[in-house]
Amino acid sequence: MSGRCLRWIAVWCALGASSAMPRAETITIGAEDDWPPYSYRVAGQAEPQGLTPRLVRQAFASQGVSVRFRVLPFARCMMEAEKGTLVACFNVSRTAANQALYHWHPTPMFEEELAIFARRSPDTSPPMRQLGLDDLHGSSVGITVGYTYPTHFMTDPRIQRKPATSDGHLLHMLAAGRVDYVAVNTLPAWYRLQIDPGLQGQVQRVGRISIDGFWLGFTRAKPEGERLAQVFERGLQAMRRSGEHQRMLAELRQQWEPRPSGKARP
Repeated sequence: MSGRCLRWIAVWCALGASSAMPRAETITIGAEDDWPPYSYRVAGQAEPQGLTPRLVRQAFASQGVSVRFRVLPFARCMMEAEKGTLVACFNVSRTAANQALYHWHPTPMFEEELAIFARRSPDTSPPMRQLGLDDLHGSSVGITVGYTYPTHFMTDPRIQRKPATSDGHLLHMLAAGRVDYVAVNTLPAWYRLQIDPGLQGQVQRVGRISIDGFWLGFTRAKPEGERLAQVFERGLQAMRRSGEHQRMLAELRQQWEPRPSGKARP
């Protein structure tokens, strides 16, 4: 057999082998656009920024799945995942209202405190004790429209909930004295207090409502939703075993949790 024939046989064998190889799966996930430092949009950048996009991409990559992101407001993100336009959306806390709407991976990506913040003024000092849910009875409490909050907080008729369009607006509403308190996640609040000069020294954390896990909510509208929730769980567990998951969380908190001076670490 001539050398030319051998070369052609080698080429055809290579082509056949490559066509038989499974293609890497690529999925599209919704990333919320305004919850720094976990997930947020930066002007001029197509990719979402923050911890969660990196964590999600890395967990899926460990299982051979590539991820594209669509960055959009949280409420719309959840609606599109529910309809099946997106296979999933993050960052979601599980509540009685959304439990049956999505498929869930067993282990939350991370936990985050839902804190109570109050206005700070020259004649106020931190409370002698940390406030809880019962201390909000009879008070006005700001919340962000479209976000997921614990069921017991949202259904308590003794709390006057006042809406704002974002956590940033929420904190400014508190600083202006338009509400008594706000319910806001702690690390996102620290982030905004440290980057927004108009908020620095104006508000303070005074208590806790809950500590909540945050998940990807996977669509029930398409059959791959349940499977991909399981795939993500395997990837998340691989990151936890390797220590990468804890490293990422520790790095984030080191950057944004306040020092005694009230400033972020370099």
